[in-house]
Amino acid sequence: MKTIQISDVTLRKAEAASLSFKERVEIARTLDRLGVDEIELPVLRDNKAGALSNKTIASAVSAARLSAAVGLTEESVEQTWESVKSARKPVLHIMLPTSSVQMEYMCHQKAPAILELAKALIAKARYYTEHVAFSALDATRAEPEFLCQVIAAVLEAGAETVTLCDSAGIMTPDECGRFIREVREKAPALEKARLGVELYDGMKMAAACAAAAVDAGAEIVKASITPLDVPSTLDIAAYLSVRGEGKGLRWSLRTTELTRAAGQLQWLMQTQRSGGSPFDSGVDDGGASICLTAGDSIEEMVKVVRHLGYDLSEEDNAKIYESFQRIAAKKHFVSARELDAIVASTAMQVPSTYRIVNYVITCGNMTSAMASLTLEKDGEKQQGVCAGDGPIDAAFLAIEQIIGHHYELADYQIQTVTEGREAMGSALVKLRSNGKLYSGNGISTDVIGASIRAYISALNKIVYEDN
Repeated sequence: MKTIQISDVTLRKAEAASLSFKERVEIARTLDRLGVDEIELPVLRDNKAGALSNKTIASAVSAARLSAAVGLTEESVEQTWESVKSARKPVLHIMLPTSSVQMEYMCHQKAPAILELAKALIAKARYYTEHVAFSALDATRAEPEFLCQVIAAVLEAGAETVTLCDSAGIMTPDECGRFIREVREKAPALEKARLGVELYDGMKMAAACAAAAVDAGAEIVKASITPLDVPSTLDIAAYLSVRGEGKGLRWSLRTTELTRAAGQLQWLMQTQRSGGSPFDSGVDDGGASICLTAGDSIEEMVKVVRHLGYDLSEEDNAKIYESFQRIAAKKHFVSARELDAIVASTAMQVPSTYRIVNYVITCGNMTSAMASLTLEKDGEKQQGVCAGDGPIDAAFLAIEQIIGHHYELADYQIQTVTEGREAMGSALVKLRSNGKLYSGNGISTDVIGASIRAYISALNKIVYEDN
């Protein structure tokens, strides 16, 4: 029996999707739970944020290998290792072009220089770990002699796996199988290493090419749980389920859970690419992927606060920084969304112009959502009744009816702060008035009450400043 390993490249290839910290960790945990053999991470672009992301994912993954891509310098090897060394099975992944076109385009170097760079990076990685992977980018367009030379050199330097990449996506299944067999014949050192393939799906034939590569001797297939430019994990799992046993193959992927998990992650990725959310306000994430740590100065925190759209006084910034430090001392990081909540609950605390007297919300699958709210201002009670597209929308419209003004809803977030059936919900509402953001925070055992309180909190700040 030959074991086929699945290396998931979702997090490496989807880095441009601007996934938040929480979403990256959730994807990694799901892949780990599904029995994926390896989870690949991108090259560190922003060393601080990227390293923090890698460290968090490393602590969340318990079974799969965690393969972190390394940059083109020896310094990046050390930085990458520091970010994943706490993982149970860390791997350093060196990726270099092997075709003339990509060597010139990506590195502005000729073949001899690339060969020396490959040996240097592998040797540096081996200083930190014995688990080193090498990917030959654009291998199908490389000069066969040079490709075999690179393979021999990286294996001699200490790489334990070699992946051949059809970066151009130009091969048919027959050609792919023949290519793998020819490389194995010309590079006998591969007999002592694991051989993988990463195939571009431009012609929608990558899954078939992967099957041909496995038949020709490949043991690792790079795939993605979400639709990207490589074979989907669902397609590879279908092939293994139908033909794997008859071909003497075994694998660790939990195929029974795969379809549901893939659907959830695909929804999450599509939501991120479209900029949406379950409570979409039509604006971007405002820097949701930005994170701060306890070591960050007040100046760095203020920069993030301003990036989120707030223009606060020095006194408010000092209060926020004090609250931020208390939270950061207990956590690995504070995300921009959490900083939003800190601003809402700490900055611009003002007297309550409007107070909630009572509210009644009705909704169901047979009737439109209706909200009846009573607010008090200067001792006078004012009531609003409105229908809306859901209970939250109806409640906000009823408030606008009472105050006689519409403010732009720049953002709306809600999450639980405790667990169980009596869980507390925390809502964050950001309103824009005259180009300036005002945020309010509300906490309640029901999400509607928390949302109304958050809206009123932001509204009171606007009214106070206007007066």
